[in-house]
Amino acid sequence: MGQIKIIKGDITKLVCDAIVNAANSSLLGGGGVDGAIHRAAGPQLLAECRTLHGCRTGEAKITKGYNLPAQFVIHTVGPIYYEHTPAESEALLTSCYENSLKLAKEKGLKTIAFPLISAGVYGYPQREAIKVAVETMKIYRDEFEEITLVLFGEREFGFAKEDYGEFIK
Repeated sequence: MGQIKIIKGDITKLVCDAIVNAANSSLLGGGGVDGAIHRAAGPQLLAECRTLHGCRTGEAKITKGYNLPAQFVIHTVGPIYYEHTPAESEALLTSCYENSLKLAKEKGLKTIAFPLISAGVYGYPQREAIKVAVETMKIYRDEFEEITLVLFGEREFGFAKEDYGEFIK
């Protein structure tokens, strides 16, 4: 059985097969984790992203990792919470995790790390976003050696400790 881990840290520093980028639909960089990944990967990432012609909400696309310790970056576009009903937002967010994991599996990847998708400027309530992430990871855990949820802030890490303490590393 694969391991699920929840850690507090910087996803751009993780050594794994792929990290997931919470991208915007253009895939051309932005704020938050998206900007951090683009800065750490270097300009080649942006150049490759230009060839992908964007990405729709809930879908995922893959690029090389370039200057990152991770070999690949899987880009997924989370929902902007208030543009949808809560049920639609949950379905779209679940698709982000599922499609990223399916793409990683197709590529034969064994270790993958996710940020907390849509829970920053896209307004998804953090506690609910953690639940969607972890519950989806549980479904796919046997297909990977390790799936990591990387939380950046103290607040969301506190929620994760309360709700999913067994996965905290």
